[in-house]
Amino acid sequence: MKKTTSLLLAAMVAGSVFTTSAMADAKKGQKYYLKKLKVCKKDGLKNGAVFATKHSRQEWATIKDDGKLQDEWKSICSHGVKKINKMKEKDIKNLYDFVWKYASDGEVPSCG
Repeated sequence: MKKTTSLLLAAMVAGSVFTTSAMADAKKGQKYYLKKLKVCKKDGLKNGAVFATKHSRQEWATIKDDGKLQDEWKSICSHGVKKINKMKEKDIKNLYDFVWKYASDGEVPSCG
């Protein structure tokens, strides 16, 4: 009985951790884009979907691995340089999750 309870408790803890991880921060990244990077419209980016589809998922992952995410975002949205420079680490992660999820070979977002 004690083993079963311990196993059940461990499964519940693991499940809650995986649920939190599985809930990608793409939604927060989308909100960040909508709130802070609206200025990208001046660069011809109609919305966040256009921003995200500038690269495929593999390309975004490579850019991230090379440590050049913010540089790439600045090149895509030159009017948002100040906001991109001020990004916190969590904002970078969230916006990355957003662009990766909705990359050119990813899902189609329903965002502005």
